[in-house]
Amino acid sequence: QLSLLARSSNDKEGIMNSEEVKSALEEAEKRLMGKGRVLLRPSGTEPVIRVMVEAENEKLCSETADFLADAVRGQLTDVK
Repeated sequence: QLSLLARSSNDKEGIMNSEEVKSALEEAEKRLMGKGRVLLRPSGTEPVIRVMVEAENEKLCSETADFLADAVRGQLTDVK
């Protein structure tokens, strides 16, 4: 299991509902082929979205978590 934090804007719900993030979530689930799980959850106290992945092996877990975190980061409009 791997858990990452992806910094987000204050519009966490907008990011979570974006087509790009939804598509990335679907792709991540396909990569796991039913042998793991993924969870994206906006933090209630911080400007972050939590990315959690469980997979059969560490490499797949890490790659999938990074893929999802990159999708979230790609939605930021206020990148510094």
